[in-house]
Amino acid sequence: MSAWGKLIDKRRNIPSRLKIRDLSERAVVKLATERKHLTDIIKMLAYQAESDLLNLLRSHYLRAEQEGRTLLHEIFATAGDIKVSDRELQITLAPLSSPHRTHAAHALCELLDQTVTVFPGSRLRVRFAIRPPPCIGLAFPGSPSHRSPALAANLAP
Repeated sequence: MSAWGKLIDKRRNIPSRLKIRDLSERAVVKLATERKHLTDIIKMLAYQAESDLLNLLRSHYLRAEQEGRTLLHEIFATAGDIKVSDRELQITLAPLSSPHRTHAAHALCELLDQTVTVFPGSRLRVRFAIRPPPCIGLAFPGSPSHRSPALAANLAP
């Protein structure tokens, strides 16, 4: 019998349904009813908060219906800086994957700043911002954007 035939026979012998306990040697953990309810409540609150952010975003992002939640997930996962002062907690996010997404995120940050949110358990006002994208000049070495300021001054007419 060929290798192909052996694989087909092996596949035929695999049961169509398996029980979870047969897949793992460890005991299956079933959450207690109260714990499951708490987990479900947290998921619903997170979804509601995401929906509220999406509603704020709609007027600033044309593709909000198609890509709004994806944009929010990108914002949640983007890198950023946190700076704490006596009165503020400043969260500055990196620019997003495209200029129109960065613009929408900037608008969302401005709307959130208007809510005057205080960080729980403190008196720090939470402020949001998007770091401006880097200015990209010509892309080859020796171009004016790659020259040092001293060199540029020497080359000026």
